[in-house]
Amino acid sequence: MSGRDRRDAGHEAWDELAVGWALHALEPEDEAGFGAHLAGCDRCRTTVADTTEVMGAMASDLPQAEPSEELRERLRAAVAATEQVHRPAPASTGRPTVIAVPTPIGAATRRTGWRRAPQLLVAAGVAAVLGLGAWNVALTQDRDAARATAASQASMMSALLAPGQMSVARMESDGHTVATVVAHDGQAQVVTDGMSANDTTDSTYVLWGLTDDGAVPLGTFDVVSDATDLRTVGSDATGLDDYSAYAISLEPGRSAPIQPTDVVARGQVTS
Repeated sequence: MSGRDRRDAGHEAWDELAVGWALHALEPEDEAGFGAHLAGCDRCRTTVADTTEVMGAMASDLPQAEPSEELRERLRAAVAATEQVHRPAPASTGRPTVIAVPTPIGAATRRTGWRRAPQLLVAAGVAAVLGLGAWNVALTQDRDAARATAASQASMMSALLAPGQMSVARMESDGHTVATVVAHDGQAQVVTDGMSANDTTDSTYVLWGLTDDGAVPLGTFDVVSDATDLRTVGSDATGLDDYSAYAISLEPGRSAPIQPTDVVARGQVTS
């Protein structure tokens, strides 16, 4: 392990706290300790700033989840089949009714300690901001599927919040945001939302970095449904976060051409 690898491994706990700080999810003890550390740590200040910027850029991109019509009907049927018991009206005493104020729940009861489950808390906090209900994983009766889905979503959030410099661009088509690009040095993530699925046997989507000299192909990815999803675009090149704008094209075949054929979305870097 190189000296840099050892430093990175020793800083992982601070990286997790930095994300929690940006999400306002730290316990008071951790918040006080991290606040002192943050003042003298450029890496943590960058992580906090990146997390805040990514969440701000993406929060408005994803739709609010709506229950399916099938679920609505099941709920209506369950309510109709349940006997409704009405409480008798209390006898009037002529005195004003005093409403008791619930006793506040202690911090230890409200949530488990950040240090005991940092990754879970980060994923839960980010999921709340992004509205991950849009992935339609609510109320499943299959516990194994639910666990697998939760693990997949946590992995997605971890990829989006990787420490380091990043570029974020909202990709628009006909005035509507259909994707968000989060580009790091050697890898980019595309959060799709409403893009048409491509035929994975004879077509592919291509992510392009836009320069004054033209478009540069950065990598290919597939869209398997029009629901919100995260696709990773790998590349042999570096500097994927150096572009001021990006474009997405739908191409025939399974590889990127020299120039885009059918551009379906484009966007400027906002952070």
